[in-house]
Amino acid sequence: MDRTRNAALTLLMEVTENGRLMSEVTDKTLAPLPGPERARAQRLALTTLRWKDRADRALGPFLRMKPRPVTLNALRLALCEIRVEGGAEHGAVSAAVDLVRASEEGQAGLVNAVLRNVLRQGPEAWDKLPLPRLPKWLRKPLIADYGKDAVAGMEVAFARGAPLDLSVKEDADGWAERLSGQVLPTGSVRMQAAGQVSALPGYADGAWWVQDAAAAVPVRALAPQAGERVLDLCAAPGGKTLQIAAAGAEVTSLDISEGRMARVAENLARCGLQAEAVVADALEWEGGPFDAVLLDAPCSATGTIRRHPDLPAAKTGEDFPALFKLQERLIDRALTFVRPGGRVVFCTCSLLIDEGEEQVRDALSRHPDLIVDTDALRLPGIDPAWIGPEGLRLRPDYWPELGGMDGFFVAVLRRPD
Repeated sequence: MDRTRNAALTLLMEVTENGRLMSEVTDKTLAPLPGPERARAQRLALTTLRWKDRADRALGPFLRMKPRPVTLNALRLALCEIRVEGGAEHGAVSAAVDLVRASEEGQAGLVNAVLRNVLRQGPEAWDKLPLPRLPKWLRKPLIADYGKDAVAGMEVAFARGAPLDLSVKEDADGWAERLSGQVLPTGSVRMQAAGQVSALPGYADGAWWVQDAAAAVPVRALAPQAGERVLDLCAAPGGKTLQIAAAGAEVTSLDISEGRMARVAENLARCGLQAEAVVADALEWEGGPFDAVLLDAPCSATGTIRRHPDLPAAKTGEDFPALFKLQERLIDRALTFVRPGGRVVFCTCSLLIDEGEEQVRDALSRHPDLIVDTDALRLPGIDPAWIGPEGLRLRPDYWPELGGMDGFFVAVLRRPD
């Protein structure tokens, strides 16, 4: 049996059947494989999840009833490997048959017959199918918030995937030239084809770190100054902590996860930057006062589907109300850490209005003296049309000619003096 494809199939099963995110199962599932096979298995699984909706449309006419789970995912995996990755038909079909035969589901013959029938139509039939759509649980509220055209644009961005964005300590133009990338309007460096990140020039020297261009905007809005005391709440994986430290501020980086904070410490050391790392629950920790607080709150992460196509397949939205409530509590808590006249930047990597604009409206009802500073959001590369009364809304369908960006909401809240 092909162990690389078997690992990819295992990842698909964990996501589609067990509701697990790739980040939760990748290390354990791929541990037995050497580096190149690990990378290929992960890429095959992510490609299949990204194109799962189109694969199901292609397979549907040749299936009288829904196959058993392993069989269905093996069909998806083989078809996406062939049509998206450009893999050889014989090898992918043969491997899919072997995977199902080993699973004892007894549908190996069905796999061979269905794939042969689908492939007989040629690649043109695949290309004519609609782009993958978001599942109804997510598509419906997004259409209500943004309209069908905007959501269709987001789905185009999700299907394309995401290039590699870097935040550079200094000389973005120089590093863009050295890495064959481009400087984006907001100052990040984008690479369309990066390869192994740790092998790129500047990685070992800590000249830059990986961070989507949209994720770099909240700290630009925070505008940390040298000598300021800044608290980064829910800080892991640490890109924003690195930005704040690189600006010369005295930063306290706090997260509840000891393992994730260890990664923050590693990146700080690699980049030669300093921060006080704290492992604690933001709702219980005591500290301050700070000049500024950055709250990148736990959220649905629906803005990151370009890079995480597993999310729509693993989630159902059932746990989102609890996240909304946690965000409310964290906003209130963040305000207690900041001095009078100080500022709190609240952000989420979410496309849901409930995790952005609505949270700010609710915060204003709880704190009537709070000031929403939209002027702080008028930054280089930011279209003024993206700024509303509550804050800045970034979407995956923005910058289509540049490769898009993650979905984000950013608000700058100021305490009165």
